[in-house]
Amino acid sequence: MLSSESLALIDLEIAKYPAEQKQSAVMGALRIAQTEKGWLKSGVVEFVAAYLDMPAIAAYEVATFYNMYDTQSVGRNKITLCTNLPCALMGANEIAEHLKKKLGIGFGETTADGRYTLKEGECMGACGDAPMCLHNNHCMHTRLTPEKVDELLEQLK
Repeated sequence: MLSSESLALIDLEIAKYPAEQKQSAVMGALRIAQTEKGWLKSGVVEFVAAYLDMPAIAAYEVATFYNMYDTQSVGRNKITLCTNLPCALMGANEIAEHLKKKLGIGFGETTADGRYTLKEGECMGACGDAPMCLHNNHCMHTRLTPEKVDELLEQLK
């Protein structure tokens, strides 16, 4: 279900914990699986759970609790905008409206061409650089303005 490269990376995650606690690597394992597959289909979550010798429901609990995991297909560019209070006070709501208008979608939706998915995110710990977003869970963009958003979208084409 996963490539040998991904399994080797998961093994590195497992090695961080005592042998009898390998299920502690579930967050890292799900991240690695999602990076390879694009999103976490049920079969992928079940595979990770089996690989970690844990009940599938426990892996699903993690995959559905945290907003960095996608249990539905997403666009090639997932933009997660923080809309918590510090970001909102610094203009995140205006940035959200700009993104929605520019992309023609709302939160939780994907553009028809499959290029962009827009998600609303919880605090990402960068309040001093608000408003901010994450691109594909790995690249943080801070102090957003409509102009910076337009530049980002142009780069992601």
